[in-house]
Amino acid sequence: MRIVQIVPELRPGRGVEAVAFHLDEEFRRRGIPTETFDLTAAGAGGLLRFRDGVVGRLALDARVVWFSTVGTWRARRRFADRDADTVVICHNDVVLGDVYVNHGNLVGSMRARGHFWLRMVRNPVHLFTWARDGVRYAHGPQQVIVNLTAEEERLLRETYPALRARTVVIGNGVDVERFRPDAALGAATRHALGLAPTDIAVVFVGHEFDRKGLPLLIEAVAELPDRFHLVVVGGTPDMIAAATADCAASGVAGRVHFVGRQPDPRPYLVAGDLFALPSAYEAYPLVVLEALACGLPVVATPVGSVPDLVGDGNGLVVPRSVPAIRDALADLADADRAASAARARETALGHSWPRVADEYLRLVDEILAGRSR
Repeated sequence: MRIVQIVPELRPGRGVEAVAFHLDEEFRRRGIPTETFDLTAAGAGGLLRFRDGVVGRLALDARVVWFSTVGTWRARRRFADRDADTVVICHNDVVLGDVYVNHGNLVGSMRARGHFWLRMVRNPVHLFTWARDGVRYAHGPQQVIVNLTAEEERLLRETYPALRARTVVIGNGVDVERFRPDAALGAATRHALGLAPTDIAVVFVGHEFDRKGLPLLIEAVAELPDRFHLVVVGGTPDMIAAATADCAASGVAGRVHFVGRQPDPRPYLVAGDLFALPSAYEAYPLVVLEALACGLPVVATPVGSVPDLVGDGNGLVVPRSVPAIRDALADLADADRAASAARARETALGHSWPRVADEYLRLVDEILAGRSR
């Protein structure tokens, strides 16, 4: 058995790249030979240098188009004559692979946010992606499509009725050894933020403030007592400047702490009391699992994997409205937070990366067994 993963980058952190990274770690841990085909292999590694501002957004669009076109061509040449015991898992853009992992549905995301056609036509790359995925699902080479939740599987079939490949559901995982409660680190981070022991720190992690609901969360915190503070991890300088102005207008400038992009969100998660993600669309937000693993009760909207992960004592699933978010935060702050933290950690332990890798390896075994018949 040999596994090739196709992904723009293989690196820890969050998003698609982190999923592929952790799977690669688990495969190697089991002694399985692995290979990665990424943007560098596709001849566009230089585009990875640009991540922020207008240039960063243009570079991201260029990465999508390049990896989808030139990347597909180069990957097909490299793996056209692959051995019978090699299975290719594609995570993004390239139209190739025995297994394609559906990390998110662009059309579903745009529809969930409203003004669908406006959002699609104002960014030509959205139209390109829609067309590319139409080709992928109707004519692509994949035998199996992995969806992160049953709802994503349903949405995929609804969006692309010509879909012909078999579909399965395999969720993402979390590094439960790295993401765990840490009282000392949490206390140091709270001190650096100027938080008092009696303050309630609500943590938000995300780089798309509007889609992930930060404006709603700021309004909700503004309607809560002064002991509620909001710690915002992520965002570009321009996004933070705009959100800071919103905080000033809402009268909570002193209670919202912007720390920008961080290489590791863990210090802020372990410093928090609650985690909130009132997003309009998610497929499988890794940060929710990371927050649960750190013992944070979660307030989130019913998107993606959230209904499967949150509830039963580890948090609350709420409508995407200011009153609902506000009331949920107040309720969890007044609940038995030690019990909620224990339940949150228990939930995360059921979604460790070794367990997720086991599910992928069972799928790989099925594909290899089918070839031998």
